[in-house]
Amino acid sequence: MIISNCPERISRINELAKNLWWVWHEDARKVFRALNYPLWRQSKHNPVKQLKEISSEALQIASKDPVFLSLYDSAIAAFDAELANSDVVFRTNEHIKLPDSLAYFSMEFAIHSSLPIYAGGLGILAGDICKEASDMGIPLVAIGFMYPQGYFQQRVSSDGWQEETYKQLDFQEVPISRVLSKNGNAVVVKVKLDHTEIAIGVWEVEVGHTKVYLLDTNLEENPVIYRQLSARLYVADPNLRLQQEIILGIGGVRVLRALNINPSIWHANEGHTAFMMLERVREKITAGVSFAEAIKQVRDTTVFTTHTPVLAGHDSFPLDQVKRFLGSYLQSIELPPEKFLKLGQLDETGNQNFNMTIFAFRLAQHCCAVSKIHGKVTRKMWHGLWKEVPEENIPITSITNGVHVPSWLAPELAELFTIYLGNNWMKEQNGAVSWKGIADIPDDRFWSAHQLLKRKLIGAMRECTRSRFIEDHILPGQMLAMGTLFDPEVLTIGFTRRFTEYKRPELVFRDIERLKRIVNNLCFPVQFVFAGKSHPADYASKQLLQRVYKRAMDVEFQGHIAFIEDYNMHLARYLVQGVDVWLNTPRRLQEACGTSGMKAALNGVLNLSIPDGWWDEAFNGGNGWSIGNNQVAPSQKDEDINDSESIYQLLENEIVPLYYSRGRGDVPHNWIAKAKETIQSIAPVFCARRMMNDYVERMYKPAFQSRNSR
Repeated sequence: MIISNCPERISRINELAKNLWWVWHEDARKVFRALNYPLWRQSKHNPVKQLKEISSEALQIASKDPVFLSLYDSAIAAFDAELANSDVVFRTNEHIKLPDSLAYFSMEFAIHSSLPIYAGGLGILAGDICKEASDMGIPLVAIGFMYPQGYFQQRVSSDGWQEETYKQLDFQEVPISRVLSKNGNAVVVKVKLDHTEIAIGVWEVEVGHTKVYLLDTNLEENPVIYRQLSARLYVADPNLRLQQEIILGIGGVRVLRALNINPSIWHANEGHTAFMMLERVREKITAGVSFAEAIKQVRDTTVFTTHTPVLAGHDSFPLDQVKRFLGSYLQSIELPPEKFLKLGQLDETGNQNFNMTIFAFRLAQHCCAVSKIHGKVTRKMWHGLWKEVPEENIPITSITNGVHVPSWLAPELAELFTIYLGNNWMKEQNGAVSWKGIADIPDDRFWSAHQLLKRKLIGAMRECTRSRFIEDHILPGQMLAMGTLFDPEVLTIGFTRRFTEYKRPELVFRDIERLKRIVNNLCFPVQFVFAGKSHPADYASKQLLQRVYKRAMDVEFQGHIAFIEDYNMHLARYLVQGVDVWLNTPRRLQEACGTSGMKAALNGVLNLSIPDGWWDEAFNGGNGWSIGNNQVAPSQKDEDINDSESIYQLLENEIVPLYYSRGRGDVPHNWIAKAKETIQSIAPVFCARRMMNDYVERMYKPAFQSRNSR
């Protein structure tokens, strides 16, 4: 959406709104906040929607307001300076000249809640990678899907049942644009599914330096049945899922070729995207390269990141289904289907499903898991692919995930960090030395900032309740469940993540009476806030959510349990910045990494977590609490008993007493010392800057060297 009647003095506000650079630059966000604060709030911090709805009079007033113009000029100057900066990590390396472009394929991207093309952690990570690549000058180009219905919006009924609604995206209210060719026509590529040729359009999203290209099958030339292929994320129908993955992988490569972008390195984020490797094999065979040599060349330049520690979580499809949709495609390069299908099967018997992860491992030389524990789990899980290799030598390394600091750190804390860490702390964020100044922040200033963030969280919860009451006249019990009685002075624990059994959201309720005594303590109360979605097709998880929601409606908890509907990036920022403790209770060896706790820790929120995924690497005894130990229990029942007991004991004996132990000015100095240790020990190690440095050094450089050695 471009404002045609914008005053010349502030005409570049359109450009600022269109590039999602503003998402992680507070100076730019201040511009839109100052332009019209009510519209900024109503749009849920979406400047494109805000500019669509703002009046000409308001723009004229802003163009003559010296305070606003000062903010505007400062943001535009910073925007220009950063986008003009051509310092590229790959090109300035002393030892090797790396490529001009790197292709990054992902099924979902979470960059801002105004562009709801994500479901959870995989998308959050992909979005953070795009932002960090922009910050570091890594020449990354991303490929994903433009889901006009996105992931579902969540409402919870009075009986606690999750209800899903899909809202059609208004393309005039989001920062995207059609990709056009030099002659002004929309760029379209084609992919054959079964015997039908599907046309694919392309949308562009600007994320600082990084370009994200989103594929779209909703074109008039496509049969109606195929126009909805890219409508929703993570459809339950396996036929549709397979077709989506074919379109993403094969179509994504063809889009890059159509745009004259020829990456030297190709990075597949999870097995969903693996068909991009197949298309590159086809290209080489078509150019006259043998099948075996084509596989080798593709392997040399492919990076693959796997995120799933449970076999059932990896996409696999019946062979007949794969042959049906790819049959004519394989026929066009005279590749026998059986020869191709074996690449996605564990052994030579030929009677297993086609597994996307196995296919990716076979066509990617540079493979990694997303935490040290996940690396061990992954090597054990896929040992059958390297039967002759000792498990510890299987060529799957690990690069622990990290989070994009500017996106998730509260501005109130960022200002404090600049005062006590120096002006360059953000550029040096992955250096431990730069974080020592955290200890110098006065406790009262640190606590005031945290309490402000906590009040903002509770204000956001109440705003959600008001909106629901106005829209649906919800019952008093639902208003109670949404946190209307929450108190910013009370110890607040957050459990916010996808609802599924292995994450055990009910674990804290195992001994109801004991929990009631803990939360209802008159002198030292505790309150829990839950949020998260169940997959629409996962009935068991929806029942799990229902049981937790009913706990929140239970008057015997006196309003100390809350469930926030429609968990998204907008709410996530309030939660990771505003709670006191971040609770994480996955079953051991089932959490690949987890990054929400990293975001919380960045804001001085203390983690209370199972020693799995990233927390096994991060916990040092003084920066939070570890639930139980890292030994796998004999049974799930034993695991639940042991871990719930550990949580209760930690709450009763350590967490609650520490929080309510106050000094002069009602400041909890010992709690703050632990919060500062959390930031100092976690922020430099679990930031996206460190993660991307690891990818450059350990994945991208070797891939480029493999390519050049041919």
